[in-house]
Amino acid sequence: MAVESVLENKLDPPGTVRLRVAFLLLWGIDVIAATLFFLVPYATELNPVTVFFYGLFGLPGVALAATGYALIVVAIGHVLPEPLDSRFVAVVVLMYVLFAANNIPLLLYAESLPELLATHGYL
Repeated sequence: MAVESVLENKLDPPGTVRLRVAFLLLWGIDVIAATLFFLVPYATELNPVTVFFYGLFGLPGVALAATGYALIVVAIGHVLPEPLDSRFVAVVVLMYVLFAANNIPLLLYAESLPELLATHGYL
C-alpha cells in the first residue's frame, strides 16, 4: 500500500472546492468582524466562548476561538458521510452569510441589518 493511498483515505475534506473556499472566505470575514467587535465601542461580541478567550489572551484569543470553530466544522465534515458532509458545510456557509450580513453593517454604520432596513423603510 502506497503512502499516497493512505493519505487519500485519511484526508477527505468535506464538500466541493468552491464550498470549502466559500467557507474559508466567510470564516475570514467573521474573524475580522469578531476582532473589530472588541475594538469599537458601539458593538458587542455575543459569543461567550469568544469573549472568554478574549479575556484570557486578548485579541489573539479571538483568532484562537475562531480557529477552534473552523477546526470543529472541518472535523465534523470529515466524520459525516458524503453527501451529508457537503450539506453540513453548506449550512455552515449559509450561517456565516447571515452573520456577515449583520456584522458588516453593524461595524460600518453602528446599526444592525434589521435596524438599517427598518430605518430605510424596507421592514
